[in-house]
Amino acid sequence: MKVLVIGATGETGKRVVNTLTDRQIAVRALVRNYDSAKAMLPPGTEIMVGDLLEPETIKAAIAGCTVVINAAGARPSVDLTGPFKVDYLGTRNLVDVAKAHGIEHLVLVSSLCVSNLFHPLNLFGLILVWKQWGENYLRQSGVPYTIVRPGGLKNEDNDNAIVMAGADTLFDGSIPRQKVAEVCVESLFSPSAKNKIVEIVSKPDIPVQSFEELFAMISWLKNC
Repeated sequence: MKVLVIGATGETGKRVVNTLTDRQIAVRALVRNYDSAKAMLPPGTEIMVGDLLEPETIKAAIAGCTVVINAAGARPSVDLTGPFKVDYLGTRNLVDVAKAHGIEHLVLVSSLCVSNLFHPLNLFGLILVWKQWGENYLRQSGVPYTIVRPGGLKNEDNDNAIVMAGADTLFDGSIPRQKVAEVCVESLFSPSAKNKIVEIVSKPDIPVQSFEELFAMISWLKNC
């Protein structure tokens, strides 16, 4: 297995790379700035420069990889076209290239509440709307996928258990980015994670379950 990680220098993406590296899985990172990636990512990470809006650079990066984790995402900003470009056009470009290259599994980090049109995040260029459009394009593509919808992202890890549910089930809550990274990586090894949307938060004082148990609980029908 060789994993292409998109958005590898973001707060979630770099944790994905570290988690893969800790498991001695070969990683290639597609980044926009080589120097910052070199300084940030663990030794041994293969780094290629490119952009989701430039399909030719995706093609070069995906060659030789078997699976992809896309942790890229537009951030709220004054550029209201950012979500359309990154979360929809960029995802669409990636999915098209992944399909052409026979990628075995594409993991997409999305967000809780993408179906809530009136969510405050949509004030920033309809960010959740374009994430959902990106999700839908992936789901209809025929590329095997797992869509991970985390709650509010926290930089500090904790010992809370992961709560996992099907699409449009969880509407609030938070989760450490490290746990999001672990869910993304574990989905690559769990047959029960294929072709599912999983919503995740973390909570204290509940039993910890294995990743296979968590993925298996999500009904396939809920994701259709």
